[in-house]
Amino acid sequence: MATRRSRVLAAGLWWIALALTMALPLFQLRGRAIGDGIMSAVGILFLVQCRIERAGTWWRRGWFPFALAFCGLAVLSSLLHGSRHAVGEAAVLVRFFLFAAALEHWVLRGAAARRRLGTVLGLVAAWLVVECWQQYLLGHNLLGYPRWPDGALTGPFYEPRAATPLLMTAFAGAMPVALRWMTARGWPWRAAGAAIVMLLVLTMVLIGQRMPALLFGLGLALTALFVRWARLPVLLAAVAGGVGLALLPVLSPPAYAKLVVHFLQQIRHFSDSAYGQIYIRAAAIVRDHPWLGLGADGFRDFCADPAYVHGVRLFGLDLPARGAAEGCNIHPHNIYLEVATTAGLPGLACFMAMAALWLGRMIRALDPGAAPQQAMLCVICCVVLWPVASSSALFSARTAGWIFLLVGWGLAAARDVAGEARLRRV
Repeated sequence: MATRRSRVLAAGLWWIALALTMALPLFQLRGRAIGDGIMSAVGILFLVQCRIERAGTWWRRGWFPFALAFCGLAVLSSLLHGSRHAVGEAAVLVRFFLFAAALEHWVLRGAAARRRLGTVLGLVAAWLVVECWQQYLLGHNLLGYPRWPDGALTGPFYEPRAATPLLMTAFAGAMPVALRWMTARGWPWRAAGAAIVMLLVLTMVLIGQRMPALLFGLGLALTALFVRWARLPVLLAAVAGGVGLALLPVLSPPAYAKLVVHFLQQIRHFSDSAYGQIYIRAAAIVRDHPWLGLGADGFRDFCADPAYVHGVRLFGLDLPARGAAEGCNIHPHNIYLEVATTAGLPGLACFMAMAALWLGRMIRALDPGAAPQQAMLCVICCVVLWPVASSSALFSARTAGWIFLLVGWGLAAARDVAGEARLRRV
């Protein structure tokens, strides 16, 4: 009787965790505090499930020990440099890694669960695209908000933040559908698959946000590298994007000014730009505190300290600091610099080891013909972990919700694809 009760309880916990996971993408768009609570709840349910099934070996193997080491270093650094709030922030960082482990080992182990989640992200991507085009063509979105003053399309939001969720959901939700259609027998289906890719590219160009557009291009390049039959559609989409970019001064002059003119100006004088100054400040902090960093929220709390307002020398170049205010922000705008300022170079080494294990497992499991969703999850995880990029704060719900959802999902898919490949060889 106890065994039967345990099975019923375990099944109930799994359905609750799956429902919460499928709701997370919606709350990533609106209600990030609820999204953070969802990640914590799924992690707690996973621990209860492990207790019921007495499964306690997962945390000692693979990538999770590096996660524990990083969190431990963050807590220690916060104790040495931070306030009680910083210590509390560091202590609960483990919830993000626990959420990813729950998806990998439990919630998304079944192919049906992964398909359901893919459907949710595909619908979210479609909604974002429709709202962006509505705003472009009609001048406002469904809620009546116009495009941002600098020309960026806001999609369903008030502020210009449609590009990042579109980047996340397009590869995980829409691109697998496009890849499956590209392999269909009838040419209309193949044309529709290529059309999806071109529509996504043109939408990203019209949105007018620089870094998501560049990362989307990186994702397309990786898609062409990993998926042989997608190379021609990706090339056509790149041509369509190039044409859209060339016509942008006519289609959307403000977006052209932001996406092209301002971007080129920033690149020419990057060390003097706002992002360059923030990176120089973060590098100065890491140079002065290489072993433990400054703890959770350390960059925000100490970036204005005159002790760190100095230049750095990198690759033989002297990069000067222009002033306390110009290099200060609530986070370093790069996930690896954020990790380094939080837990020092040892913490950065732990995080990089995790990233290498995550991506290594996904790349080894690549089988685009049999599992296009897994291939696209591998692509988007490579993109979000790409080091040369500006980003929102890694350990905020807005960013962590997407990254750890995709990582846990990608690891679960890679595990199943690798298992099926071993069975086929046997």
